[in-house]
Amino acid sequence: MIKVLVTGKNSYIGNSFYDYIKNNYHNEYQVDKISLKDTNIENIDLCKYDTVFHVAGIAHSDFGKISEEKSKEYYKVNTDLTIHLAKKKKKKKVKQFIFMSSIIVYGDSSPIGVKKIITNETAPCPINAYGDSKLKAEDGLKLLNNDKFKVAIVRAPLIYGEKSKGNYKTLETIAINLPFFPYVENERSVISINNLCKYIKQIIDKCDTGIYFPQDDEYMNTSLMVKKIANHNDKEMILIHGLTPPLRVLSKFIPQINKAFGNFVYDKTLKYLDL
Repeated sequence: MIKVLVTGKNSYIGNSFYDYIKNNYHNEYQVDKISLKDTNIENIDLCKYDTVFHVAGIAHSDFGKISEEKSKEYYKVNTDLTIHLAKKKKKKKVKQFIFMSSIIVYGDSSPIGVKKIITNETAPCPINAYGDSKLKAEDGLKLLNNDKFKVAIVRAPLIYGEKSKGNYKTLETIAINLPFFPYVENERSVISINNLCKYIKQIIDKCDTGIYFPQDDEYMNTSLMVKKIANHNDKEMILIHGLTPPLRVLSKFIPQINKAFGNFVYDKTLKYLDL
């Protein structure tokens, strides 16, 4: 039986993975969850686990300039705590450490109408403290990776599914409350929570190491996604064409417009990079 510890007892991803394994592989896996807010790292018994799936951290919830205090909090939790935890697990001879990173290490969406495709040649270039804290955690984890302690870094794009949070929750709120929405041609890499759970299980089964880029087979169009969510909730949604030019102008003053309608995808051939 494979024994996995999920750090992030209250996280959407952690709870979804826990439920996925419990409902489908309870005879093959033992998955335990802990909250790092409520648990002293030094008191965690790690010897019995094969893999640690580290999803605990501060999610990106800020737009524009953030306070110095908030910035320090990102690095304290997303970077320092992650590396400290990994070092402790390495000493306890845990075989594998999976770190939930983000596509945000590559910056943000392109302006409307401009392609942004991440390939194996694309260098990370975070533009905020959240993305930089994730990237610095990755850098620290790479130094710990070896044959006996395998580090896997998962740079997930937007995650969607029932009860999901973050940017998808924003789209869901719009879809449920508005009868109209602009139609803009764009593409974004996304992954359903169910597909992500399957992906993580494969990494654990193979005890893999490396940097991974999970995504659904098809890119998401923001406008069509909003319409799909509305229809799923028995709401009518009319997509209005011809608004791309004014939205492009407004995006120069309202960055969130590019965040919603810009392009941001992984090349479909991009599956894996060595650490």
